Amino acid sequence: MGLLEDVQGPVSQYMAQLSTPSQVGVVVAAVLFFGVLLNVLRQILFKNSNEPPVVFHWFPLIGSTITYGMDPPRFFRENRAKYGDIFTFILLGKKTTVYVGPAGNDFILNGKHKDVCAEDIYGVLTTPVFGKDVVYDCPNSKLMEQKKFMKVALTTAAFQSYVPIIADEVTSYLKRCPDFKGKSGVVNIPKNMAEITIFTASHCLQGSQIRNKFDESLAALYHDLDMGFTPVNFMLHWAPLPWNNRRDHAQRTIAKIYMDTIAERRAAGKSDAQDMMWHLMNASYKNDVPVPDHEIAHMLIALLMAGQHSSSSTSSWMMLRLASRPDIMEALYREQVEALGADLPDLTYEDLAKLPLNQAIVKETLRLHAPIHSIMRAVKNPIPVPGTKYVIPTSHTLLAAGGVSATDPAYFPEPDLWEPTRWNKDSPLAPSLARNEAEEEEKVDYGYGLVSKGGRSPYLPFGAGRHRCIGEQFANVQLQAITAVIVRMFKFRNVDGSNDVIATDYASLFSRPIEPAKIHWEKRNW
Repeated sequence: MGLLEDVQGPVSQYMAQLSTPSQVGVVVAAVLFFGVLLNVLRQILFKNSNEPPVVFHWFPLIGSTITYGMDPPRFFRENRAKYGDIFTFILLGKKTTVYVGPAGNDFILNGKHKDVCAEDIYGVLTTPVFGKDVVYDCPNSKLMEQKKFMKVALTTAAFQSYVPIIADEVTSYLKRCPDFKGKSGVVNIPKNMAEITIFTASHCLQGSQIRNKFDESLAALYHDLDMGFTPVNFMLHWAPLPWNNRRDHAQRTIAKIYMDTIAERRAAGKSDAQDMMWHLMNASYKNDVPVPDHEIAHMLIALLMAGQHSSSSTSSWMMLRLASRPDIMEALYREQVEALGADLPDLTYEDLAKLPLNQAIVKETLRLHAPIHSIMRAVKNPIPVPGTKYVIPTSHTLLAAGGVSATDPAYFPEPDLWEPTRWNKDSPLAPSLARNEAEEEEKVDYGYGLVSKGGRSPYLPFGAGRHRCIGEQFANVQLQAITAVIVRMFKFRNVDGSNDVIATDYASLFSRPIEPAKIHWEKRNW
């Protein structure tokens, strides 16, 4: 007591001399100091040997949120070097366990549904964007049925019909867009790629009737929906913030377009359009309950959104990379002339298979610019980590980062170099992957058809497991066709003539180029 009284007396006298605001400031500073002190002592003195190491951090609750949010790939690389493939960091007060590398990808993405789930993580983000009763706002078994409905638009026969549609949409857009008037100019390319991808996807996946209702303003609405995926919305998805207000307006507007079209078709009693909407209007769940109209509208939003943010981002990166490497763009043009003929006939689905460099552009861009840098799962039951003493408790969130292994020199020589020719099997930069990895992978039916588990590959641009992107093949066809058409029409280079590429914007959950991302374009002879 004597020591306490010796300290308390002078402190009380000092506080009495201060104004009320100063007293409040001193108290706040003291609370912060002791909070930081206790947080540091807890990390040093009370380590749990049965859980992964925790990334050192000064402030409780905040933890590593800021350093992670500024540059997630760098955060993963630096902490992997310190702690190994598996470590935990504090993200907005939540213990988040990262497990990188092929083993980590498989552990998280192919985890049993009873142990890990995506719904508890992403439902708060996707429901305001897509709408009620679809995707993560319904039981997983229902989601698997919904994904099965979608696969009708993802067959080889469908892809054969899509390529001419995509080619026509891209050509028409580039000829009418005021950004490409004249013989040459400068353009902020991500804006144009966002519009091109929404127009091509809507026409292919939802038919001409829906596509004809889309214009540049509706593409902007989809951008507003996309911004609903900002990380802060994990906590503030309900808040009346400006981007949430725009998100909600866009969702209501687009859903009404779909609902009105459904009503028109039902009133007519039939339709000549054998598109996704008509398919869903005639679909039923396993319990023989027809798909309600509002679910149809919300699934159509989800179908377009699911590919839009990734295709928009990836196509933008592809164009920026081509502008940084005009030699590759010319090689793409020569490839088409040599494989298809000097007259460059109308593009077909079969033509894409004759253009290996064109395919490699997509692969290499997805390797360095994976649209989603972090894939999270809630932990439902304690999960032992094979080969370690660690057990991941239910208080943690699991995080997979496929981009880490995709830029690991153990698998990809000179991993930070964008070099599409590395995908030639004889290239000195060829990835060290199992030659028949995709064919040899175990296949599983989660309720919407056989898919490859794929988790042990170091290259997973479309994820793995039950939530693997069902639109993977469509995205490849779309991106390859868009690139082939643009290469026929333009030459690109950087505005300053350099080989540099603009930095990445991590403000959203999706890795986009920082805008404006301007390139110089020059028309070929058209």
